[in-house]
Formats: sequence, C-alpha cells, structure tokens
Amino acid sequence: MRPVHVSGFAQLPQVLRDVTHDEAEQVQVVTAAALADARLARSDVGFTCSGSNDYVMGRPFSFVTALDGLGAWPPIRESHVEMDGAWALYEAWVRLQHGDVDVALVYAFGKSSLGNVDAVQTMMLDPYVLAPLGVGPLAIAALQARVLLDRGLCTERDFAEVVLRARRHGARYGNVPQGPASDVDTLLAAATVASPLRAHDAAVRTDGAAAIVLTVGGPGPRISGLAHRIDAHHPGSRDLATCRSAALAAEAAGIGRSPVEAAELHVPYSPQELVLTRALALGPDVVINASGGTLVAETPMVAGLVRIGEAANQVRSGAARRALGHATSGPCLQQNLVCILEAT
Repeated sequence: MRPVHVSGFAQLPQVLRDVTHDEAEQVQVVTAAALADARLARSDVGFTCSGSNDYVMGRPFSFVTALDGLGAWPPIRESHVEMDGAWALYEAWVRLQHGDVDVALVYAFGKSSLGNVDAVQTMMLDPYVLAPLGVGPLAIAALQARVLLDRGLCTERDFAEVVLRARRHGARYGNVPQGPASDVDTLLAAATVASPLRAHDAAVRTDGAAAIVLTVGGPGPRISGLAHRIDAHHPGSRDLATCRSAALAAEAAGIGRSPVEAAELHVPYSPQELVLTRALALGPDVVINASGGTLVAETPMVAGLVRIGEAANQVRSGAARRALGHATSGPCLQQNLVCILEAT
C-alpha cells in the first residue's frame, strides 16, 4: 500500500447559523486554508472528492454549486459522495492507491440551519415500517440509551459526565456554541426530552465546512489503517448495547497493532460514546474528544471528516503518537469508519 499522509487540515468555525458564507464560499475558504496548511497549490491536486447532502442543503445538486469555490479552470478530476466527508476521504485514499496521483483534496460542507435535520435523517429509516411513523433520530437514540440503562451497563450520570467533559474540552477551543455547563448535577436537573435523554445529550447542530489534503509520502501523520463496516439497517435486528461494525472496522484498520493515545469519536448522542468506547476497547488512559467532539458542535456531513482532522492534529501537536478518528452514519451507529493516524 502507498503511504498516505494528512498533510493539511482546515475547518470553518462551527456556528449555530452561518450568515456569512454560502456553499461555494465555505468551500473556497476551507480548501484554500487546507492547501496553505499543506504548503501546496491548487494545481498540485490530482484528485478532489467532496461530501455533502442535497436534502440537508435544501437544493438539488448543491455539490455542483459548491464546486465554484474551487475555481472553474483548470478542469479537475472530481468525485462526490452523498455522505459525510469522512467517506469522501476514504474514496480519495483508495484513489491515491492507484499510483498515478500523489495529492488529493477532500472537503465537506453543511448547514443545519437551513432545515429540519431530524426530518431528513428520518428518511434514512426503513421506508415501510419506521419512516412512515415519523420516528426521529432522537427517539431511536433514546431506545438505545434505555437498553444500556436496563442492562446496567451505565447510568444517566455517566451520560451527563460525557457531556460535561465534551463541553470542558470544547471550551478550550472556544467551540461551545450553546454555552458551558457547570457540573453534572446541573445537567441531571434538566427535564428529559425523550426519556432517558435530555436536550444536552444530543449533539448541537451547527453550520460549517472542513477540508483535508492527503499526500503520498507526507509530510504529516500517516494513515496506517482505514476501514468502514455496516450493521443491519433496522435497529430492531441488532443489539443496540454493542456496535459490531465499529469493532470490525477498528480491527480491519489495525487498532490492535499498538496503543492508541487519543481518539476523536463521532457521537451524535452521549450514550453512544460509551458504546463506542467499549466496542473499540479504548482504555481509561485514552484521551477522548480532546476537541470537544460532536456533542458541542456537529455539522451534518462534516462532523466525521472533522474528527479525522482533529485526530491528525493530536498527532501533529505531539499530544499523541497514535490517534483514532471515527465517523458514523445511520440510526444508532449503523455505519462506522475508523481511521488510524500515526506520527512519522
């Protein structure tokens, strides 16, 4: 396999409502910044891949409009996934293995402020049974949380501690759009919105964009393993207390070769961090979501790519020699992608 490195990363501040940038402007800003971070020019890029969703953006072919941010000339070799940008990164990584391209640019953008993201995600459910009922992602996640509680695997205090740690980590980045939390008891005093979940147990939806530059041979953290797996579509056909697809993806990515010191987990709901921590066998010495993670700011179609970028930052800063970036999609952690990054 050709050695692929994360040589550049940039993201827009994730805000509750971005009134400054349209799609093309989001893409122009983050791609230019990521290329500058990698010390490369646009002409150096051999392949470009993007991740977004027309339903979220509220218009058809929004990814075509966004291409204006890259410039119309010279022509580029380009692809797109209707998925989180982490899966666009996977396609770009595969493309770099072909041998004729050495630099790839990956970007993703999204605006949750444009519409009802919960309604869009409901359309991902089984179209014959669940989707017609209007069962939203919050209700499905609450069922998963209830399974964890009923089996005695965790408590509601554990959920609150996940949220509090995320906000405290995010505050160091200035990345807590909804404001900090003082203590666990304050969080537990809040009313439930879908028992046993409270409003703070769900990720804060934001607007944003991110871009990553991949190069063959470096510089930057090396992607030593990258894999994704999928569980059964219907939540009722799998054990919601575990996440087999995440464990299989991590195994395929080589998580067990040496210790992981930091992990950036894409968790739309706080109980899911506890599920993933067990599935990925992350010990107490692993720093989880040092950036604050998605509970403090989650931009649809961008959050997973940001997790890989933030994991790369942990390695680049010297905070970790080996880090894990994770992305998920679908109800109750149905699809999972794991990216292992190592210092070189």
